[in-house]
Amino acid sequence: MQQLLMLREKNESLKKQVSSLLYILLEPDIIFTLSIAITRSSIFFFQSLCRPYVSTQQAKLLEEIKEHKNEFLVDGARVMGIDASNQIILASGRGPIGAEHILTKISMLARQRMQKIYIPPDIKAIRDICILPGGQAVFASLGRKLSLFRFVKKESVIVLFLTIAPGWSSLCALWRFELKFLYKYFQNGMLLVFDVRQTSAPLHSMTGLSTHPVHTIHSAVDDSGSRKVFSASSIGPCIWDVDGSTDRPNLLSGMENQGVCISLACTPPSSDLLVASYRPKVELLDGGTTPQVITPQSQAPTGSGKLGCHTLLRRTTTASFAKDQTCNGNVSELRMSKSAIIPCGGNQYLFTYGDESLYGIRTWQLPSFQTYTDLRPHRQPILDLRFAESSTGERYLGCLSEEKLQVFTVR
Repeated sequence: MQQLLMLREKNESLKKQVSSLLYILLEPDIIFTLSIAITRSSIFFFQSLCRPYVSTQQAKLLEEIKEHKNEFLVDGARVMGIDASNQIILASGRGPIGAEHILTKISMLARQRMQKIYIPPDIKAIRDICILPGGQAVFASLGRKLSLFRFVKKESVIVLFLTIAPGWSSLCALWRFELKFLYKYFQNGMLLVFDVRQTSAPLHSMTGLSTHPVHTIHSAVDDSGSRKVFSASSIGPCIWDVDGSTDRPNLLSGMENQGVCISLACTPPSSDLLVASYRPKVELLDGGTTPQVITPQSQAPTGSGKLGCHTLLRRTTTASFAKDQTCNGNVSELRMSKSAIIPCGGNQYLFTYGDESLYGIRTWQLPSFQTYTDLRPHRQPILDLRFAESSTGERYLGCLSEEKLQVFTVR
């Protein structure tokens, strides 16, 4: 009789576990908690009971993420930001219903804490994220809005500025002494400079060399203390003297007609080294060429991409750079990609890029471009890549594809 009671209790307990697992599965907000909390045997048990709800590919991905503690499961991710000081990652993506757009907030200190934050519908899809000090981020979106997101303690979204044009755009920020500058690039080639303490109107409005969309923007301070902005569109990398009298940028010398510029990486904070990435222009039947300008989040066709190149640029004067070494790499046929330069001490640097043949991050030593290492690949192309460093020296490299986010500690 006692054994029968024990069996009944065990049966009820198993029913509750199954019910709980089904509830977790149907709640995308806590699906990653599932992959951390249950054991390998539980995962197998879960697959057997819930096969109509879990695809084999998703189950394998859950298993892989459980094994690799630096990986996070995301859904429809596009861009990301890393707050190294607070050890928080933000990733944009789509919601489970219709055209909803969300931010996923991930704590690197408590892996089971993944919070989905729904973005007001008029903001629309987020196209770039810029992390600011104090647990804040600014993001640009298709909703013609520049918005501030406070993500430490209580989350809130505040619209800072109504932009003049929708479309994907780039953001970067520069903190210097008491001045806090934010730079925003628009699809029509215009650069706006904001003081984030007063965003009702931009401080400056500057016109680009072309109307090609800008996919990358970096801020820097040169040896004289003057502010510089580096940007890149399909025509190539440009430098802006935002403290000077000129209101237009200059294309870096020697970088004309190199192909379609798809990425630009720089060394913070001075940007004495740059790496510009290119793919060949598309040849038309009439003998002409097209720069093939596509948004950064466009999906690449399957395959190994195209053979492109990465070119190292060294600063020679305040506003001049010279070409150095070049190496080949597999790049996307369509997307404008992200890249980063990581300082390694002793005047040594690593260049990182989402290689299209790997579906993962490849790193090269600079200036030789000798291959250093390949990081664990994804199932889909790398859509974003970020390097972040805190004021106390913690450094992180993050990347994401549509279904998975990785973060690595850089030592």
